[in-house]
Amino acid sequence: MNDTINSNVIITAHLASRVLSASTLKGDDVYNPEGEKLGSIKELMLNIESGRICYAVLSFGGFLSLGEKLFAVPWSALKVDTENKRFVMDTDEERLMNAPGFDTENWPNMADPTWEKSVHTYYGTTY
Repeated sequence: MNDTINSNVIITAHLASRVLSASTLKGDDVYNPEGEKLGSIKELMLNIESGRICYAVLSFGGFLSLGEKLFAVPWSALKVDTENKRFVMDTDEERLMNAPGFDTENWPNMADPTWEKSVHTYYGTTY
């Protein structure tokens, strides 16, 4: 995916209508406010009843998806950085590495209320 085009879609959509294609977000980078890259968005998880994005699945580490660790980050924990054309999450790399994560072969049941509460508690977001 062309990151320049992808990032431009985010910025244009964010400023114009705040509505955009979910496929344009996959692969976008996530940084913390200090400018450290935390990973990139691998998937978006939707609540099919409300139609809202619940989580961005963030990929960290690995090479060509081998050895990567995945994290379900509450959508509300991410902010769009229009100036730098990326997402920002207010956490550091160490905290993310200690977050509840999973690998590509063992996804959690994201509909489980206990799992949902633990993730939101960890990131300090509401659900």
